[in-house]
Amino acid sequence: MTADVWLPIPPDEIDGLPEGLTPRYWNGAEEYPADPADCVFYVVPYMRPAETALRPLADLTGVNVVQTLSAGVDSVEPGLGLLPAGVRLCNARGVHEASTAELALTLTLASLRGVPDFVRAQDRGEWNGGFRPALADRTVLIVGYGSIGSAIEDRLVPFEVARVVRVARSARTTERGPVHPLTDLPALLPDADVVILSTPLTATTRHLADAGFLARMKDGALLVNVARGPVVDTEALLAELRDGRITAALDVTDPEPLPRAHPLWTAPGVLVTPHVGGPTSAFAPRAKRLLVDQLTRFVNREPLRNVILTTGE
Repeated sequence: MTADVWLPIPPDEIDGLPEGLTPRYWNGAEEYPADPADCVFYVVPYMRPAETALRPLADLTGVNVVQTLSAGVDSVEPGLGLLPAGVRLCNARGVHEASTAELALTLTLASLRGVPDFVRAQDRGEWNGGFRPALADRTVLIVGYGSIGSAIEDRLVPFEVARVVRVARSARTTERGPVHPLTDLPALLPDADVVILSTPLTATTRHLADAGFLARMKDGALLVNVARGPVVDTEALLAELRDGRITAALDVTDPEPLPRAHPLWTAPGVLVTPHVGGPTSAFAPRAKRLLVDQLTRFVNREPLRNVILTTGE
């Protein structure tokens, strides 16, 4: 029996992997690279369907760690009951903050300044000027103030926003100011010009942005979703978009991928990108650093980073 680690990145492309483990490359192929029972550290394939990530779980009878390369762990949570007790589930905190925050700002600025309309006008050879909303002097509400939410605020500050309001699962205080609990959202939404969703998908946050949430947003406000598609109730959002009361910029949708004939594609006032918040040139070096660090900690029996839960506890 060997101590295998399954990696979705070819091992020869990762410098500094520790001795004491046998690296196996598996990125969702039909055939497994070795006996799953020998795998002690499973790194989930990145940007693959959930069923791919879940497929080997029942056979990983000797696994100690399941490591995602995504910030969220919702793709593997449905299969945790297939794992033995004591398996640590870790996320990729530290990998996606820069790229996702960049896209959140890109979507916000592009939507406010009307960039999609300008691109369409360029295709038609039309010169359509006029005034557009600015990000400066606006109030921005960040729902989901973890490491990604904090990185989004880092990038908002130079744009001279009037105020950043922070919301997370529970209240706390940061160097920048208070973080409000989710229960404060009804009182906070009416004052926000831009609402950015960067929260994990959990039972609590599924359809967090429902009809009531959206109705509390001020007229003309912009909803930006870089979290997970099901954080937003799609039908409720479509109703608001069709009324023209709010606009939206969505990197994630429900369903996803968005079917060709889905009404979100043609709804007024919406910008859709195909879940590209994480996969940029910044991903690979950060992901590799995380894996080397985690595997070194694992071999040396040191505490792992980013442990979300331990099965059976």
